[in-house]
Formats: sequence, structure tokens, C-alpha cells
Amino acid sequence: MARFLFPRWANKVVPLGLLFGVLPLGAAVVGGFWYYGTNKHIEVGYQPEQPVDYSHKLHAGDLGIDCRYCHNTVEVSAFAAVPPTETCMNCHAKVRRDSEKLLLVQESWANDEPIPWVRVHNLPDYAYFDHSAHLAAGVGCVSCHGRVDQMPKVRQVAPLSMGWCLDCHRNPGPHLRNPADVTKMDMAPSTAVMAAGVPASPEPYQDRVPAVTTSGRQVQAPLHCSGCHR
Repeated sequence: MARFLFPRWANKVVPLGLLFGVLPLGAAVVGGFWYYGTNKHIEVGYQPEQPVDYSHKLHAGDLGIDCRYCHNTVEVSAFAAVPPTETCMNCHAKVRRDSEKLLLVQESWANDEPIPWVRVHNLPDYAYFDHSAHLAAGVGCVSCHGRVDQMPKVRQVAPLSMGWCLDCHRNPGPHLRNPADVTKMDMAPSTAVMAAGVPASPEPYQDRVPAVTTSGRQVQAPLHCSGCHR
């Protein structure tokens, strides 16, 4: 019986497989970890340049504009909407119309194209977070986003890590207030809670004593996996 011989081109299968299969896959994995593991996604202090020099200190702080005027879905949706150009033009169609800082805003309005804002707070896709649920429970914006009313340029002030979230879920009391006051940045935690019976150490979910806000709402944040991973 004649010996079976592989064709000469078979010698290229392994190198080509490495070149077009293993290497691209490895590069994708490394690139993914590199991108999502860099400072701009997990470290406190990330402060990207925005296309428009918008100052939260001026608008939310000095002028006292409520967060919900621009982020108008935050009470009814999982996401806090990025304000469309129309929201900006509600004021700036009349206010400081000749300012060079508003040039991109005016172009966006004229061309009906969105302003390419850069996202500051970015949770991984496998983590479920609902803004409306947290606001309804009385968690203030400042607990996660810091004193935005004092930031000329918004930056990340919390790690947004799993451990950081669980620390709050185990003891939510200090972060709770009347839901009507969630956007008040200068509200002291000591005046926000009437009673907080949740122990600081992890306890079985059903055995914990819920925190009670000044509005009388009981809050017992989930500690099980399905609370954030669905």
C-alpha cells in the first residue's frame, strides 16, 4: 500500500492558522483588556476633554440648574440621558449668542447633528445599573458623581467597582435622603437618614434590617448576583 503524503501546501496550514487565527484573537483579547482596563475606565480622576467647554460649576452650581433639566430621563429610565442640543438652545438661543464657546452648539443645531460628548462614567456591559431605581430609593447624585456643582470639567470621583457598589448596598443608610432632594449636592449625609439599621458587614439578605429615609421609605438593597448581573 502506498504511503499517504500530505500535499506540499499543507506545510503552510499551521503558520497561516497562527497568523490569521490565533494572533488576531489574542490581539483582540489583549486589546479588550488594555482598553477597558486603562485608567479612563476604572480609575478615579478620569477627566476627558469635551467638544464643548461646558462648566457644570457654572450651570449646576452658580446658576442652580437642576440636574434633571438636562438629564431628563434619570427618574424614569435606567440611563441618564445626555441632553440634546435642543436643551442647550432653550437658553442659548437668547443667552450669550455671540460666545465662541457656543460655536459647536450652534453648528449642531443648524445641521441637526448631535454634539459628540465624551462619556465619563462607563460601567461594563455585564453590570446592570438603573438610575431610576436609585433615585426612587433616595440615593443622591453626589454619592456616585461627587460635587458636580463644583466641577468646571466633570471627572470620575468613584471607582464604580463591584466592591464599591456592594459597600453601599450593605449599608445604604448614609447615602439615602428624601427622593425630592436627590439633586441637592450640599446636603449632609447626617441629615439625610432618619434611621439606618443595615449592618456594615455582609449579612443574609432576608435578615437585614432595612434603612428608612426621612420620607418613610424602607430600602433594602440587593446583595445577590442577579441584582446587578441579569
